Amino acid sequence: MERLKRAVAQIAATTDSRLRELPLLHRSLLLPLLSLASSLYRHSLALRRRVYALGLLSRQRLPVPVISVGNLTWGGNGKTPMVEFIARNFLEAGISPLILTRGYAGGDEVKMIQRHLAGTPTRIGVGANRSATAASIFRQHGYMKFNSTLFAEQLSSTQHLRLASGNDKVAVAILDDGMQHWSLSRDVEMVMINGLIPWGNNHLLPRGSLREPLDALCRADITVIHHADLLSEGKLKMIETKIRIINPCSTIFFSRLAPSHFFEVKNQHSILPLGLVLNRTVLCVSGIGSPCAFAQAVGKIGPSYVDRLDFDDHHSIQFHDIKLIKERLEELANRFKEKIIVVVTEKDYDRDPLILTELHDFDVLVLCCSLHIMTTKGQSEESFKIKLKELLISKHGG
Repeated sequence: MERLKRAVAQIAATTDSRLRELPLLHRSLLLPLLSLASSLYRHSLALRRRVYALGLLSRQRLPVPVISVGNLTWGGNGKTPMVEFIARNFLEAGISPLILTRGYAGGDEVKMIQRHLAGTPTRIGVGANRSATAASIFRQHGYMKFNSTLFAEQLSSTQHLRLASGNDKVAVAILDDGMQHWSLSRDVEMVMINGLIPWGNNHLLPRGSLREPLDALCRADITVIHHADLLSEGKLKMIETKIRIINPCSTIFFSRLAPSHFFEVKNQHSILPLGLVLNRTVLCVSGIGSPCAFAQAVGKIGPSYVDRLDFDDHHSIQFHDIKLIKERLEELANRFKEKIIVVVTEKDYDRDPLILTELHDFDVLVLCCSLHIMTTKGQSEESFKIKLKELLISKHGG
């Protein structure tokens, strides 16, 4: 089964121009089957859209404004950091947010958000039925009836006072991975694009990594090109042009993940400087959607050499993986004649903090990053906040 999963993942990452590089079995058997499955998936998406358009299935509406943060392709799009960024934006304005998420594949993203936002009035609801999850939280904690004037004043205020003094009732909902969750109405549709592989191999699942055809970008109020700092100006322009051709009305922003510090696997409360890896040999171990971006981010800090050991997205490290990691570390130690530093992502840590302590003979650091809206092409963090506020007020309060 693992071999089959790897074969499917390999095909889904292969562009048409490189199909000849695939093994013959993949090309002659798996590729036609995956192509057929993608065609069936495309028809099912079209049928589902039609059913909602005809009103045969209705969308649930929450009593608070809803921001959907979604994507078109699997993995590495920056959804989770963006959800946290938006939540902190509201918290700073004294507005209590609700984050609604499925808790996909072991809930590593949920665990990370819970850890980051612990001690704040943020509510986090986990479940496939987002509207039912939200209703349960509203019954337990209450919600604020939307007032566009007060909402605008609060988001513009420098005083950061609560909308209602002394209570932490939910005033806005953030729908994590919400683009394909059509059963819940939203006021703002935000789409995250992984700038390193914006459209995957241009094929729908499972032949590729596209969850919807590119024309789904027509629904986006805001489009964010993530990892923009790792792209050339030419590549960035190509992606931006493609988005504008599909949806000239969507406002485009650019984001990056900025490393802030490390912490030790054995002590999540430790705060260690990025300079610990300067001029050192580093092994990046990850099971995330964009391991290239992770390795590049570590490389920018200044180690002398960066090696990589990549697992599948959302992969939980097992004991046989620990053995594999140790073997790679021994190879690197013999090669460079120094003690190697292991660097993992927060998602890998939150998936299973205990398993990583099996590497107790080595320095294992967790890289902490936060999403930043880049100041470029006339856009900035401030203009992002203003646009979000305008959309919420015009769509929910209009």
